Amino acid sequence: MAGSLLYGFVVVFGVVGGLELIDRTSFALIGLSARLRPFGAWLGGAAAFVATTGIAVAVGAALEGFLGGGRIEWLRVAGGAFLIGYAAWVLRGHDEGEAPARTDLRGAFAAAFLTIFLLELGDTTMIFEIVFVPSFGWLAVLTAGALALVTVAAWDVWLGHRIGLRLSPATVRRVVAAVLFVVGAFTLAYGLAPSAFPSLSVVL
Repeated sequence: MAGSLLYGFVVVFGVVGGLELIDRTSFALIGLSARLRPFGAWLGGAAAFVATTGIAVAVGAALEGFLGGGRIEWLRVAGGAFLIGYAAWVLRGHDEGEAPARTDLRGAFAAAFLTIFLLELGDTTMIFEIVFVPSFGWLAVLTAGALALVTVAAWDVWLGHRIGLRLSPATVRRVVAAVLFVVGAFTLAYGLAPSAFPSLSVVL
């Protein structure tokens, strides 16, 4: 029993964490972390990841059947539209005397949580967690999936924060807006026409 639980933990951690490292959600969190307070961004991102993992485990394989393919695609559309709107908001800044947009802890938490939660709903990693529940049990999926995603969130925030420290505030604002816009547009396009991206479906 212990051996099978450990095996399930290792498989879930490796697959979920590995996929998330190259997922659009990670790139979005990296971009956000260049402007937000790192601890607040990590708390928000980690909380969103844990919440979506909990949803996947609680609902299990029934979630995919409940949402249906079309509804999952619309969740992606909503996440992409949100990112494009946020990118437009980021561009509303002043170049002269601009200070880094770190905001307070609560604001950083809210921005990161909402962004990651919207993007992660119906995401490939969440679907994998749903599929893994019958095979490895809810405990292995919940602990390994949540730990993997929280670890990836810490890496994303560290990387984004380091990038933010090395660039001027105006450059950070433009780079973040560009990253969020590209990720948002790609997510929106994938949600509207998933068949146009067959080779990329594994990481989205």
